[in-house]
Amino acid sequence: MLNSMQTSLRTRQHPLIHRLADSIEEIWQQYLDISPYSVPEGLGYVEGHLEGERLIIENHCYQAPQFRKLHLELAQVGNGLDILHCVMFPNAEYALPIFGTDLVGGRGGISAAIADLSPVSSDRTLPPSYSQQLSVLSGLEFSQPRALPEWGDIFSEFCLFVRPGDSQEEDRFLNRVREFLTIHCQIASQQTPLTSNLDISKVLAGQRNYCTKQQQNDKTRRVLEKSFGQEWAERYMTTMLFDYVA
Repeated sequence: MLNSMQTSLRTRQHPLIHRLADSIEEIWQQYLDISPYSVPEGLGYVEGHLEGERLIIENHCYQAPQFRKLHLELAQVGNGLDILHCVMFPNAEYALPIFGTDLVGGRGGISAAIADLSPVSSDRTLPPSYSQQLSVLSGLEFSQPRALPEWGDIFSEFCLFVRPGDSQEEDRFLNRVREFLTIHCQIASQQTPLTSNLDISKVLAGQRNYCTKQQQNDKTRRVLEKSFGQEWAERYMTTMLFDYVA
């Protein structure tokens, strides 16, 4: 169970972050057989300072038979910056894409909202079961689409990256993430584990590529380095945010 210290942060964050965090955990509990995940020492709940503002990070982590780590991170800098970060890392025996979503915002609204099911196959395509279900989702219009970063070749053709313009667009984004996540959990729960060492090694290579590309996110790294120092930031990026099985 989450303690009161940890569950309090989302109630102080932007409403869309609060709603998305609750939705993610709700869908995990509905479709997956989740259990607690052992967070690296000292990284479950962290406090620091960034340019005079208090920085709080709390990590909620679980695991399931198909997933070695289900990671939901919530962070807040002072009263002006709220962050949600979520990644589902499949176990190596399951040839599944990597679900990820991030929200960045504050009192002025959500400035960045991204969600994707990122392929890990060598040909950068999603399994047919995913492509079929994602292709029939209704088209969405957003007033402020955003461009992916230079290292964004890890994302799929279905990646959604926008700045929601109003509450209706926030609802639209939330509902699409719920659709992505529901499809993902439903397919994952029906998957048969891989038995071929070659197939498993291909999954691991794809996950390693995803993580090393994500570790190139300079914005995240700079915030962590300013608050906690370069060594701590490196440890957090490689053991908490984007760790992979060697």
